[in-house]
Amino acid sequence: MRSTYPFTAVVGQERMKRALVLNAINPQIGGVLIRGERGTAKSTAARALAALFPEIECVAGCPFSCDPNRPDMFCDECRERFAQEGPLSVQLRPTPFVDLPVSATEDRVVGTLDIEKAIQRGERHFEPGILAAANRGVLYVDEVNLLDDHVVDLLLDSAAMGVNVVEREGISFQHPARFVLVGSMNPEEGDLRPQLLDRFAHAVDVSGLVDAKQRVDILRRRIQFEQDPDGFSQAFDESEATLAQRILQARQRYPMVKYTDKDLYTIAALTASFKVDGHRADIVILKTARAQAALDGRLEINDRDILLAAELALPHRMKKQPFQDTVLNPEQLQTNMRQARADAEQNAPEEGEESEMEGRPGVDEKKA
Repeated sequence: MRSTYPFTAVVGQERMKRALVLNAINPQIGGVLIRGERGTAKSTAARALAALFPEIECVAGCPFSCDPNRPDMFCDECRERFAQEGPLSVQLRPTPFVDLPVSATEDRVVGTLDIEKAIQRGERHFEPGILAAANRGVLYVDEVNLLDDHVVDLLLDSAAMGVNVVEREGISFQHPARFVLVGSMNPEEGDLRPQLLDRFAHAVDVSGLVDAKQRVDILRRRIQFEQDPDGFSQAFDESEATLAQRILQARQRYPMVKYTDKDLYTIAALTASFKVDGHRADIVILKTARAQAALDGRLEINDRDILLAAELALPHRMKKQPFQDTVLNPEQLQTNMRQARADAEQNAPEEGEESEMEGRPGVDEKKA
C-alpha cells in the first residue's frame, strides 16, 4: 500500500512546489524554509518530493550511500577500500527521506567517534548520524524554529558544503552530506534568528487557500487517498513520472547553463535596490535562475529566471520596519527588475565579452 501522497496531487501552493523542485535539481542552492499555518501541506510536499526520486546507485554496504561513480566524494571508509580493492560493488537503494526530530542533539545529527576504541585498540570507529542517513536524499526538519540554534547551524553548514567532518581528540572522520534541506515552521510559535534565516537559500510563506473550488479539490483528493491510497496514487503516476524525468534531465543540464556579465549586473543591481545585507542573496539568485532555466529546458538564463529566483531568495532577507511584514510586492519587484536590467545594459561589458566565470563549472555544479 502506498503511504506517500503524490507531489503533483498537492493543490495550489505553486511557489512552495517550485522551490522544492529547484532545490532537487541543485541541492547546493541551500535549502527551503516553508513558513505557514498548520494544515497547509508543508510536510506532505516535502515527503512527496523524495518519492519522486528514482532509486540511487550506492557502494554496497556503505552506511553513507556513497556514489560509486564519484570516488572524489567517497567517505573515509570507502576511500580506503577503493585504494585497496579498486572498483567497489554496487547496490540500488531508495532515495532516503529523513525526518529530523526537534529533540535531536549535535551527536545525533553529525554522528560520533568512539574515542575508547581509538585509544584502546587503535581503531577508528564512527557511528553515523542523521546527516549520513540523509546523504543524497531529503532531510526534513519540522518546527525548525524550535531546534537549538547550534544544531540548525550544523545542518545549514553541511547543506552548503556537501560534506560532514567530525573531529574528536585529534581523530577525524569525513563523509559526503549532500541532501535537499527542507525546513518548516509556524511563525506563531516564534521566528528564527535573522542570522539563521539568511542561511536558508529560499523562504516561502504559505497559507490556507481561500478559493472554494480549490478547497473542495483538497477535500476530495484527501478523502480518496485515505480510502484507496493505491488507486488514488495510480491516477497521478503519469504526472509524477513526467515531473521526475524533468528533474533528472534538469540535473544533467544544469552544469551547461550559461549566464553573461549583464545577467550578473542585473542580479547585483536588483539585490542592491532592495538594500539586502551581504551577498548570499546574489549567489542564491544566480544558482536558482540556472536551475529554473535547466528545468525549462534552456541553456541560458533570462530575465524571467532571475525574477522567479528573486521571489524565493529575497522576501526573508529584506529589511523590515517594526510591525511590518516582509512581503515582497510583485509590482515593486518587476519595477526594480526593469531598472536593474537597464543599469546592466549601461554598465556591463558589451555582448561577446565573456565573463571569466561564464559557463565554467563550479563546486555546486558537480553531479550530486
